[in-house]
Amino acid sequence: MKANENPFVISGYEGAHYFCDREIETDQLRHEIANGNNVALIAARRMGKSGLIEHYFSQPEIQNRYYTFFIDIYDTKSLRELVRKLSREILLRLKPAGARAMERFWQTMRSIQSGISFSPMGEPSFTVQIGDIKEPEATLDEIFRYLELADKPCIVAMDEFQQIGKFPEKNIEATLRTYVQRCHNAQFIFSGSQRHIMSTMFTSASRPFYQSVSIMHIDSIDRAAYDAFAKSLFAEGNRTLADGVTEAVYALSRGVTWYTQKLFNVLYGYTREGEKCEVEQVDEALDYILKTQSYVYEETISRLPEKQTMVLVALSKNGPTQSITSAAFVEKYSLQSASTVQSAMKGLLEKDFVTFEKGVYSVYDIFLDYWIQRMY
Repeated sequence: MKANENPFVISGYEGAHYFCDREIETDQLRHEIANGNNVALIAARRMGKSGLIEHYFSQPEIQNRYYTFFIDIYDTKSLRELVRKLSREILLRLKPAGARAMERFWQTMRSIQSGISFSPMGEPSFTVQIGDIKEPEATLDEIFRYLELADKPCIVAMDEFQQIGKFPEKNIEATLRTYVQRCHNAQFIFSGSQRHIMSTMFTSASRPFYQSVSIMHIDSIDRAAYDAFAKSLFAEGNRTLADGVTEAVYALSRGVTWYTQKLFNVLYGYTREGEKCEVEQVDEALDYILKTQSYVYEETISRLPEKQTMVLVALSKNGPTQSITSAAFVEKYSLQSASTVQSAMKGLLEKDFVTFEKGVYSVYDIFLDYWIQRMY
């Protein structure tokens, strides 16, 4: 990263220097994979699951020993889309390994072979479209056959893994479980943010993945560790971070990694070289973020049905809530009836406006939550 760029990364992974802590979690992943265990990594959205996986994959001993593949399946709606995304990821990740490694994969993927080509310089091209995958089950079989025959052990990470529960294909969990169980040359990391769904998937005796993984939970980064991290990055940019700023940021971000990073990204941008970032600027940073996102939030809310908007606003004003259908909650916010609230909440959960964790409903997007409280 260039010296004049903002060191508080809010998208992607820029290397260990810009990655805060997670030493225990990284060591735990290293231990589990080294001992032949698959892992279910469970945490709230934007807590840093993807960053942790990429950080683990970037470790020299992992890069030297394994092929690593990482896909986010949040936006996939079928097995066909999943196998296309995984096929493309494998091909592109194999590129640094040279033509021989890519050729092995190409020879295995007979069902989509025509959509994979190489330039005279050996550069891979992946032109496979969704419609080109005629039999996704056959393509899935070929992917796992490649993983089993690869010349190095593999680690495959699938983010937002709970999404497979929405696929139209029947018995998809059982199918994937069978392939995973039979693949001896690859370990798997299944990460997900809908904790109740992920927990049920891996801890319910009636589900195919029951007792097939080691379960890891990640929570907020230790505040003291983040404070030291933030002060170090400010110092490198010839800036000073006042005591108490990290505490104020954590209070607003609720300790969720992405929101913490976003606030510090703005604070760093506010602070010129030679200047000091004070606690009072934290609220200014939040104001700036809400102002810049206001149009997006207005458009987003305008697309919601009226009843869903009313319930979302009520939840934001009330704060994290257990009994959304209680008479007290319904009456306090004039929500017509408990059945109306229940129906609206189902839609909000499906659209990811609301999360339901440990029996508590809350607005998923923390900044949207603050915006609603100011606007309604």
